Amino acid sequence: MWMKISGLILRNRPGILVVLALLTGVMLYMSQRVEMSYKFGGILPKTDSTAITYQKFLDEFSEDGNIMVLGVQDQEFFTLEHFNAWYKLGEDLKKITIPSTEKADKGQPLSVIDSVFSVAHLYNLKKNSDLRIFQLEKLMKRLPTSQTELDSLMGTIQSLPFYEGLLYNKDTEASLMMLFVNPRVFNAKERVEALQKVRDRIYKFEQGHLDVKVSGLPYIRTLVSQKVKRELGLFIGLAALVTALLLYLFFRSFRVMFYSLLVVITGVIWSLGTIGIFGFQLTILMGLIPPLMIVIGIPNCVYLLNKYHQEYKLHGNKIKALSRVIQKIGNATFLTNCTTAIGFATFIFTSSAVLREFGIIAALNILLVFFLSILLIPIIFSYQPEPSLRHINHLNRKWLYKVADWLVFMVTRKRRLVYVTTVVLVVLGFIGLSRVTVTGYIVDDLPKKDIIYQDLKFFETHFNGVMPLEILVDTKRKGGATNRTTLRKVEQLQGVLDSYPEISKSLSIVDALKFAKQAFFNGLESKYSLINSSEQRFIAPYLKNSGNDGEELLTAFVDSTKQRVRITGQMADVGTIKMNEIIEDIRPKIDSIFNPEEYKVTLTGTSVVFFKGTSYLVKNLFVSLCIAVLIIACIMAMLFRSWRMVLISFVPNLIPLLITASIMGYFGIAIKPSTILVFSIAFGISVDDTIHYLAKYRQELKAYHWNIGNSVIRAVRETGVSMIYTSIILFFGFGVFTASEFGGTQALGVLVSVTLLVAMLTNLVLLPSLLMSLDKYLTTKAFEEPLMEIIDEEVDIDLDELQVQRVEEKPQKEEETDLK
Repeated sequence: MWMKISGLILRNRPGILVVLALLTGVMLYMSQRVEMSYKFGGILPKTDSTAITYQKFLDEFSEDGNIMVLGVQDQEFFTLEHFNAWYKLGEDLKKITIPSTEKADKGQPLSVIDSVFSVAHLYNLKKNSDLRIFQLEKLMKRLPTSQTELDSLMGTIQSLPFYEGLLYNKDTEASLMMLFVNPRVFNAKERVEALQKVRDRIYKFEQGHLDVKVSGLPYIRTLVSQKVKRELGLFIGLAALVTALLLYLFFRSFRVMFYSLLVVITGVIWSLGTIGIFGFQLTILMGLIPPLMIVIGIPNCVYLLNKYHQEYKLHGNKIKALSRVIQKIGNATFLTNCTTAIGFATFIFTSSAVLREFGIIAALNILLVFFLSILLIPIIFSYQPEPSLRHINHLNRKWLYKVADWLVFMVTRKRRLVYVTTVVLVVLGFIGLSRVTVTGYIVDDLPKKDIIYQDLKFFETHFNGVMPLEILVDTKRKGGATNRTTLRKVEQLQGVLDSYPEISKSLSIVDALKFAKQAFFNGLESKYSLINSSEQRFIAPYLKNSGNDGEELLTAFVDSTKQRVRITGQMADVGTIKMNEIIEDIRPKIDSIFNPEEYKVTLTGTSVVFFKGTSYLVKNLFVSLCIAVLIIACIMAMLFRSWRMVLISFVPNLIPLLITASIMGYFGIAIKPSTILVFSIAFGISVDDTIHYLAKYRQELKAYHWNIGNSVIRAVRETGVSMIYTSIILFFGFGVFTASEFGGTQALGVLVSVTLLVAMLTNLVLLPSLLMSLDKYLTTKAFEEPLMEIIDEEVDIDLDELQVQRVEEKPQKEEETDLK
């Protein structure tokens, strides 16, 4: 089959190049449609209980993740100049608009900030005795003109416990401003322009006044997404530069370097194009796919070009060499790409939209990059001059022979040392594995010096965090939310929440009622407490008559049926481990207050959804890896028709994963979405090396009449060169990720690099050693006759036999003319 394919490719070169050029143009166009994802959603499946609860919460109440916060801390804040400037800042931010890009109202101005809430923009609750209603009034009807007037205003503010700890911290003299952003703007690409305008106005305030800290989910999402997008281009460029340099050093050919790079860059364009075609957004996971194309594309090019030079060295016929490249290793390269694609395709079977999208694009593009490699490399080099002696000299490099000799020496003479070392590494690996932790943070992997991290810690220090946390109490009966017993229980639960330093001041219907009682008693601070039974008959009419069209004042904290009550707050970015500890600690306390048989209490909000999603993501990645191992094992069993061979071949592929996990345990690198992909990438590549080695080993078995020793040694020498080349290239290629601003990306680069080097050694030392030691148990008749051929074994000629005849052998004119 591959002989026909080689003829088809080489006889239709111009047409194939034109088609590929047109398709690449289409992919380049579609890549322009790729947009960044600005939401921390899509990880949990819609059927997950946490996701269902959160969606119900959104349907009943407003979205909880649309608040930016500005913070200041200074003894001079409550001076006339700074306070008035703070007020003007809020008013100016409310006036910021950007033009709409929607077709329905394109060009129309959209408000960026819906409302502002700060000590300079407060509302007080006033009693109107004539109408028997409560009215919200601006606390500051005009800017104070003197410090005495401002001091009087601050006295009034401090007499309102509703705001204490929410907008100001009197102990640390810190104040914050809440900006309720327009979700239509901050859930779309316009958010970048909108945020820049907000930051410009804040910067103007800082020039003449105080330093401002900025945080909140809309702010963090936008800046982190911008960093991801910026680093995507950076690392594609760095990886291309490093791999290009290494390719030149190995092959001593600008042509090899340039055209291999062309294949890889084309693969990157196609990967972005397919993301655009499917209409997916660029998430942190999806952003790993373009660099992944370098991971897959470069080994393909190295194997093809190395075989091309080997074949050309045998007989000096360029076209014949290119044809035999496709025939002899096309199937093996296809199978190795398939196994890698299968590893990522298993994500499609998860319930997570993010994982499914990642699996679809990764698996599809791994196969596409194979076809690009198998088409472009032979076609391009068929138009190039024949390789010179300088270009094929890399096959005779002394250091390669020394490395190959060392590998053979370890396999033939030091197998006991190999096994002892392996056992020691496995034992140490399991010890390190036991120390691995699983965690994730909303500002995951940002360095402590980053302004996003520092500003977030400011709010965690002074206000216990800004990440939304919601508690929903279902009384299981209509009207139960305003029952006096329920209110006392809610107040008790809020007291429990206040005992956690990771959770900020919470608000509920209880606080609103306390505020109303204080207003009923003309602002008397001592009256800020729950309404008792004797007070209820006086205050209830005011509450009932208050609000628009007679609706109650307190609907922000209860649903329309008064069955469910909302307790809202914020918390610190504590990570999944601490979050689980808090939930496990607080759940029994909740149950002791709210009898589970009478009430249903659920914790929700963006914080809970994010942390649950992170744990779900890590769990599904592990499950997908296990599925990939199983599927690839079945494929290898069909190829080699020997379960013994499959089991032995998986040993050198799983040991590197164990060692990598142990490194994470010993060095405190947590398993999280950014590092778990190490295992999928490394496993796919190491399996590729195993297939290449076993295919060559079986080929040599027939050539050497089932002489195990010679076949193992020959396979090591033949495949070792390509494995060494690809491992070194990938080591330095992934090494460029250490320049990232994200700790997880840095860890990904280091861990993949180390894992690939270990995988190379296990495939070239441990696997051959096992083959030689267990030859009688592994070399069965089934292995001799596989289900399908991996490498074309027809006319496989010994290199040593033809080396002295190379100069005398003439090109086969007829074949070359026919192919051209």
